[in-house]
Amino acid sequence: MADTLVSARILIPLIITLIAPFGIYLARQNPNHREAVSFAAGVATFLAVLSLVPAVLDGGIWLYPLFVLIPGVEVKFAVDGLSLIFALVASFLWILATSYNIGYMRSLDEHAQTRYYVCFAVAIFGAMGVAFSANIFTLYLFYEIITVFTYPLVAHHQDDESFQGGRKYLVYLMGTSKLFLLPAMIMTYVLAGTLDFHLGDITQGMFPETANPIAVTITYILFIAGLAKAALMPLHNWLPSAMVAPTPVSALLHAVAVVKAGVFCISRVMLSVFGIETMDSLFLGIPTAYLAAFTIVVASVIAMTKDDLKARLAYSTVSQLSYVIIGVAMLTPLAVTGGNLHIAHHAFSKITLFFAAGAIYVATHIKKISMLSGMASRMPWTFGAFSLAALSMIGVPPVCGFVSKWYLVNGALSAGHIPLMLALLASTLLNSYYFGHIIYKGYFGVPSPDVRLEDYREAPLSMVVPLSITAVISVALGFYPHLFQQFVKVLGG
Repeated sequence: MADTLVSARILIPLIITLIAPFGIYLARQNPNHREAVSFAAGVATFLAVLSLVPAVLDGGIWLYPLFVLIPGVEVKFAVDGLSLIFALVASFLWILATSYNIGYMRSLDEHAQTRYYVCFAVAIFGAMGVAFSANIFTLYLFYEIITVFTYPLVAHHQDDESFQGGRKYLVYLMGTSKLFLLPAMIMTYVLAGTLDFHLGDITQGMFPETANPIAVTITYILFIAGLAKAALMPLHNWLPSAMVAPTPVSALLHAVAVVKAGVFCISRVMLSVFGIETMDSLFLGIPTAYLAAFTIVVASVIAMTKDDLKARLAYSTVSQLSYVIIGVAMLTPLAVTGGNLHIAHHAFSKITLFFAAGAIYVATHIKKISMLSGMASRMPWTFGAFSLAALSMIGVPPVCGFVSKWYLVNGALSAGHIPLMLALLASTLLNSYYFGHIIYKGYFGVPSPDVRLEDYREAPLSMVVPLSITAVISVALGFYPHLFQQFVKVLGG
């Protein structure tokens, strides 16, 4: 077991992200000050999370019980390797997203910008809380905070389409959490006598050997159904519908907070609630892996049919999220490593793609892929970054997506799961087609007569710089995968 370090120090990132929305609101009269608060909070949060890294890499687990609501139910925080993968990604990308938000929101002269920045900051607070949760109750609490405060972002435009997308968002995410996740938490407490995650050893879960296996299996199914943020089919439709939101919100949904919270929670449930031995003995992992494989392939096929750029990226996200789930569900060391690495690798690549889509819209007001022919000549930085991130999604070396897929494919081979390996390879081929089509259009397509390329140029630097940085990081993580791999190694087991 890992050494436990009881310290209120782990509350610092949570305190910063809790205070930030109030600071943003108080600075609402001056946009420069308002956005400076957001940027400073992002930097401070990232540095605070980074300060927790050395102790975890030395085999420690940070722990701090905050308060008890009723006996057996408490708000409690902990930080291990899995926590740091999610927290480092979310806090760092908040910095870049703030810069991008400035360019996007000001260029389009969007309304309700203070509300937008406040809700954005609260969503990061929710993400930090999910990452640092030491038990199921705390995770549930912050999981719901993310849902509630991202609704105004999804419905930001306040028209019929955005309200419809927002309603579907709430119905799917809050409906499943109340119908399935809440009962799963109650059943876990009844069966295990605790809600605290079993940290420091992913082989052993929370359930005693005397727990009824049928009840444990039902509890597992409720967890998977209740964590709809992971967008496993058929509980995925909220995600494409949420594309009515501004593009930076789409980036938040797909790369930073919402869907990453979903797959993080599923990974946490598999490894720290049930454990590899329970998952294996009750045959819970492989059916989950096949459901993820189905989602990977079907979502990729649907993505091929979409001409709207954000819609294609949305279904790509549905597919790519299941890479995390299929990896952890295979329960082999290589696959678990690949799945958890993909939490970070997908985040940097996918936020680049959405940043690029937003930059294209700000510069051209074009949403359709069919109208992007020749646009790379006018927006070389944006299309260059998009191409690098797309290669990561496909799994082309040396970009980081290749590393994740390498671990996943080898994990499937080592366990003899050939159909799962074929699903991963099929996804690669489908990704090659629907991303390759966009890249080909941009660089080699012939513009239609009604498109005047000379009228277009790059989006503002405050947008182009962040998407260029995330693209470069996607490549760097391909060369240095150990930056996040080391956090998987210290999980134990």
